Amino acid sequence: MPMLIQNARVIDPSQGLDKVMDLLLEDGKIAQLGSNLPAQNAQVVDGTGLVAAPGLVDMHVHLRDPGLTHKEDVYSGCRAAAAGGVTSLLAMPNTKPAMDSPETVRALLERAQTADAAVYTAACVTKDLQGEELADLAALKEAGAIALSDDGRPVVNTRRLLEALEQAPSLGLTVTAHCEDLYLASGGLMHEGEVSRKLGVPGIPAAAEDCGTAREIAAAASIGAPIHICHVSTKGSVALIRDAKARGVQVTAETCPHYLLLTDKALESQDADYRMNPPLREEEDRLALIEGLKDGTLDAIATDHAPHTPQEKADFRKAPNGSIGMETSLAATLTALEGVLTLPQILEKMSTAPARILGIPAGTLQVGANADVVLFDPQREWVVDPEKLHGKSKNTPFKGMKLKGKVALTIFRGRIVYDCR
Repeated sequence: MPMLIQNARVIDPSQGLDKVMDLLLEDGKIAQLGSNLPAQNAQVVDGTGLVAAPGLVDMHVHLRDPGLTHKEDVYSGCRAAAAGGVTSLLAMPNTKPAMDSPETVRALLERAQTADAAVYTAACVTKDLQGEELADLAALKEAGAIALSDDGRPVVNTRRLLEALEQAPSLGLTVTAHCEDLYLASGGLMHEGEVSRKLGVPGIPAAAEDCGTAREIAAAASIGAPIHICHVSTKGSVALIRDAKARGVQVTAETCPHYLLLTDKALESQDADYRMNPPLREEEDRLALIEGLKDGTLDAIATDHAPHTPQEKADFRKAPNGSIGMETSLAATLTALEGVLTLPQILEKMSTAPARILGIPAGTLQVGANADVVLFDPQREWVVDPEKLHGKSKNTPFKGMKLKGKVALTIFRGRIVYDCR
């Protein structure tokens, strides 16, 4: 049945559109945009007071599928995505087994066919993420991978990184880089600074990320290849990326909502839900990230959604790094950037830009495009209750926080997959 969204504020950065109007969806596609469209036989959705935008594109998600599905799986992850307005996502390859074989890639994409969002996957740059032997990139592309990453860790051998950067463009693959000097980061549990010293906890210096970012940029620049920098958290990395762009390096970059809203002071509680990698940094880093979003240094906002069980997160010092984020991403970003970026600018960073970087059919409400739409109330406030979230894991760094902006309805390929009206 066709669906008619009436009287919504339609924002589509891909078309420069920001206007109260109607949106007709039919046969899983955007059929028509306009004023006072006839309802005819359509299911009518009242969009009064809501923003209708392209479904969000989260280009950094750990679905934990296969092998770690006690934390999350493709179906629970996509339920969480739908509740956050995310209709397309890029799954990271640090699964068990890792996404280094065509069989593993095909199996995930096959399982995802019946999920509540479009699942794309990054494949490994190196076999079993060990950083030494290059995976068969052409075979992984043939199996359906759209990106390459050893995320969770950097590509340790820079020669292998260069080889991947050389091959990726002709294969139509995006290289997304986890930037970290493992020697500098070794043993660290949180950002190295005043708070870590006060707690007596080993720290990860900002230089660990900055050294990695500099290496990745230098490698890409040396051969004129594009590269995407994941989860930027430091003022130093923002400066390095800004400089690289000014020099014409083909670099894009993302940051995450938790780096925009929180700092390492959250770890004074010694609650492992605030531990992730890269770690929460200092206030000057947070402000530099916001400035980077404002001036275009940082192209995208992604979540680095990284589920872990309550048992795994129980011990502050022994817990694995990572926090969940898809269900809270829009609200956390709207809260952090209110009065700093406009709604169209925020939606560009969360939908249109990541779709463009990945080269996927998403991030637009153009007629003929997939009917992937999020309707949300940018003014509605809500308190994050981990027990009410839709994924398997509850390790949100926003628990108990009041956020502004709530998803009301998520539509994937013309079908309602989340309804909180």
